[in-house]
Amino acid sequence: MNSSLSLAPMNRQRADRLRLIPLPAVLRLCGAQPDRHDHSKWHTAVGTISVTGAKFINWNRGTGGGGAIDLVIHLRHLPFNETLDWLERQFPHPPPPVPAPPRPSWNLPSADPQKLWRVKGYLLQQRGLPEACVDQLTQSGLLYADAHANAVFLLLGKENTPVGAELRGTTDRRWRGMAPGSQKDLGFFAIPLAGAQPPQPIILCESAIDAISCLALHPGHRCLSTSGARPNPRWLAALLAEGRQISCGFDSDPTGDGAANAMTSLYPTIQRLRPSRHDWNAVLTSSS
Repeated sequence: MNSSLSLAPMNRQRADRLRLIPLPAVLRLCGAQPDRHDHSKWHTAVGTISVTGAKFINWNRGTGGGGAIDLVIHLRHLPFNETLDWLERQFPHPPPPVPAPPRPSWNLPSADPQKLWRVKGYLLQQRGLPEACVDQLTQSGLLYADAHANAVFLLLGKENTPVGAELRGTTDRRWRGMAPGSQKDLGFFAIPLAGAQPPQPIILCESAIDAISCLALHPGHRCLSTSGARPNPRWLAALLAEGRQISCGFDSDPTGDGAANAMTSLYPTIQRLRPSRHDWNAVLTSSS
């Protein structure tokens, strides 16, 4: 989507001014509802939209754009000039752009070896994960317990440097989240390979637990976590450039299907591999 048309100087100044209207203000005016858990995500009549500064993308439709003009065209299906008129009526004095909130500093949870028994018990007994794989992950340091008995799954970036962590509650208060400051576009969680092996086909999953479950069901593959249903993580293009076969194994629900459709639209060589149940862990536990 691109609203940069050939405009006279006056119209260009008009469009440039209106394009700077903050996207959240436009979304609210169009009836969009902010996501309760992700401040950058909005639910609209045309699908779920994520906003990053002046850019937006509709994961359900695999399309996006930049600036308030593109967003109104996307939401209201108006011609370009009618979009300018609508924005001027709604925003006679456009507010200044809202600066992006500062990224929180990267804060890796400290390990608490005394809580590891609870984490392993949860993963083995309640999630049905293979003990050998869990042991391999704990020995490598990619999985450990923090002081709250959360399971911590490390995301690794270049040179195997930690860039984030998935957190999973294992006590009576079950929850999932990310360590503060995690940079999901700089790396991912994956089960380490044992020694030198030929390139393996890749399956992308929504969580670390699903990646481990998927590997148990699809040995001979490399299973990664995108830490959420994310159709276009920044590191994906580099994996595609390696020429490996990549499958999208996101959950069998509207969010997973929508993100998978967006991913396969952006990258036609990626195939959809849909779990027969809600997610790969549900498939694993139902087969045991």
